[in-house]
Amino acid sequence: MHYRAIVRILGLLVALFSVNMIPPAVVSLIYGDGSGLPFILAFILCVLTGTAMWYPNRDHRKDLRAKEGFLIVVLFWTVLASFGAIPFILLEQPSMSVTDAFFESFSGLTTTGATVIQGIEFLPHSIQFYRQQLQWLGGMGIIVLAVAILPILGVGGMQLYRAEIPGPVKDSKMTPRIADTAKHLWYIYLMLTIACTLAYYLAGMGWFDAICHSFSTVAIGGFSTHDASLGYFDSPMVNVVAAVFLMIAALNFSLHYAAASSRSFKGYLGDPEFKAFLFIQVTLIVICFFVLVLTEYYTSAEEALDQALIQAVSISTTAGFATTDFSSWPSFLPILLIFASFIGGCASSTGGGLKVVRVLLLFLQGKREIDRLIHPKAVYSVKLGERAMPDRVVEAVWGFFSAYATVFVIIMIGMIATGLDNISAFTATAATLNNLGPGLGSVAASYSEVTDAGKWLLVTAMLFGRLEIFSLLVLFSPTFWRS
Repeated sequence: MHYRAIVRILGLLVALFSVNMIPPAVVSLIYGDGSGLPFILAFILCVLTGTAMWYPNRDHRKDLRAKEGFLIVVLFWTVLASFGAIPFILLEQPSMSVTDAFFESFSGLTTTGATVIQGIEFLPHSIQFYRQQLQWLGGMGIIVLAVAILPILGVGGMQLYRAEIPGPVKDSKMTPRIADTAKHLWYIYLMLTIACTLAYYLAGMGWFDAICHSFSTVAIGGFSTHDASLGYFDSPMVNVVAAVFLMIAALNFSLHYAAASSRSFKGYLGDPEFKAFLFIQVTLIVICFFVLVLTEYYTSAEEALDQALIQAVSISTTAGFATTDFSSWPSFLPILLIFASFIGGCASSTGGGLKVVRVLLLFLQGKREIDRLIHPKAVYSVKLGERAMPDRVVEAVWGFFSAYATVFVIIMIGMIATGLDNISAFTATAATLNNLGPGLGSVAASYSEVTDAGKWLLVTAMLFGRLEIFSLLVLFSPTFWRS
């Protein structure tokens, strides 16, 4: 293991992250909210720490192996979110404990959207902006951004990219050079953010709210500048904009790249994961709508459709935006939506969860086993569209699912041990492991009532979810540390 090379790279990344502190400081200056100093101090600390890590190791340039890539990704996300907590710790408003500061920072950067803050609309504009910006940076993954820049600094990026990019098939690249791939991903991400901002503004938001909510929408994060989230605006048009861009952001970004480069939407229509994702979204919306209408939960069918659309899309894509208290919805709807978040978005999207392609492969594998029981001598393959999937990929998906289930059970039992009731513990674990945010019970609105021990457990769940289990779990293997 090339430890000094790893420290060198980590130092560069921490120094790069210092730039993240400048925009909130500028926002503080514009609005005169008096909260710019913590961001300036955090900027200086990031620069000094990053330089102190890089300078003694500046000549240690090594080719990265896969294991170094995984270690850098895990260390970077952990260290990055830790530095991201500094402004929360230094701020006078809100006054936050170290645990709460780390929880908020990890939740933002992992695009979980769970919060311990109450009275969000009364926060300084700089803090409101900073929370949203954390989600925007974490949505695509700062590692991917770093991969586009680090080659200039003499650091290869393919190992980092494979460790970071979400989804079961990690060897596909949109362009021959990994740096070009990362740049194209960020161009698309930036264009979607600008388009979402304009759409929110035209739907009735002010510029500040439009920018902030576009950050958390395209990142599928769920943070808002108001306690009532999107419900604050009470606007069906805002809800439609959110639902549309959440679904776009939940699609595989390689499909967006293919559509942009070929100027054709045929790639979407031929993609089996896209079809499955669309089927899931439509089914959830229809179920929610009919149950809400039949139970007369809302006074009109139009209002029921509006709420069914935004809540079904928001929860199932793991955004967690709220326009109403969905936990009080009738019948099985709250549990249905929580379970929908287990599926999440598509591979290589900003969504959380297991990913649609994995769930689709699990379904197809289950169907193959049933067919084998009926015809034991027949040969069946798992096909994704017209493509037969290698058994290695199917085995990896089953391995991921079993690891996911194991981590889920351990964290949920730990949460029950901290004093949470069963429903709250189950949904808190699901909401953080799936990077969703809101749960049911005592964690429906915020996580302020969770004990410090419980918050650190949930921070661990956020990391597992953001790094897709194996990227973090691999560090616990003794084989990983053998040279």
